[in-house]
Amino acid sequence: MARIIRIMTRDGAARAVFAETRSIVDEAARIHHTAPTATAALGRVLTCASMMSSLLGEADDVLTLRFGGDGPGGTIVATGDWKGNVRGFIQNPFVDLPLRADGKLDVGGAVGRGLLRVLRPNGGGEPYCGVNEIVSGEIAEDVASYYAVSEQIPTVCALGVLVDKDLSIACAGGYLLQLLPGATDGEITRLEQNIAAMPSVTEMLRAGKTPQDMMELAMAGFDPQVLDTREVKYQCDCSEERTKDMLLSLGRKELVKLRDEDPKCEVVCHFCHTKYEFDLNELLAETTPEEK
Repeated sequence: MARIIRIMTRDGAARAVFAETRSIVDEAARIHHTAPTATAALGRVLTCASMMSSLLGEADDVLTLRFGGDGPGGTIVATGDWKGNVRGFIQNPFVDLPLRADGKLDVGGAVGRGLLRVLRPNGGGEPYCGVNEIVSGEIAEDVASYYAVSEQIPTVCALGVLVDKDLSIACAGGYLLQLLPGATDGEITRLEQNIAAMPSVTEMLRAGKTPQDMMELAMAGFDPQVLDTREVKYQCDCSEERTKDMLLSLGRKELVKLRDEDPKCEVVCHFCHTKYEFDLNELLAETTPEEK
């Protein structure tokens, strides 16, 4: 099971989430049969979505990340609930690019340039949709840029997904650290020094470091208060009933068009590939008289 730790400094100067997400990325790779570069790209987005959504306030809150880049990987989407459970997909799961000059997977090349959209709750009203340019396609830098530009929150984001030679997930995780309005110049400097001295996320996880260990390195010299530690997972909330309701919401006119093409309808979930089959004649019999 993957795990995240949420913390806030005692003086309210900063908050952070530290995550180990190997099992989430492993499940996503199994479901979508992703090639290594696609695995790394989707895994990073899922890890970010888990950390970001864990900062939501209400039990029914949901956050969605959508990377609409022009790279060969196509669109990447991840959705997380308030606990940090996530689901996602990459449009082209088979994208696999040559390694970069530094020997790392070319996630930026797979994602390309375009727009990052973040859909999140907005205090009970219409959901807020923040839009920002994809600055590198490496995911972490793009998420940090989104927070800085769209929400004016200084943010450090670091991610790592290591795919082994046998295509299994050797490790995956990351951290999201945000400075809050109460941060002093001295605290900002100290955090910058801590982050600069830390190894990469992949290096730390390969060395057996836990989210707790990453927290202690990042927050050295501070007084971090652990808000909670959560087990999180890859979790799709699709069901036959919800899929049926989605079809009925199309209205009788649209259902008739679909029925005339083929009375047998198959719907496949983007996130978990579960297939749902329906008889459109039976669905049409359930439509209300007002729709006829």
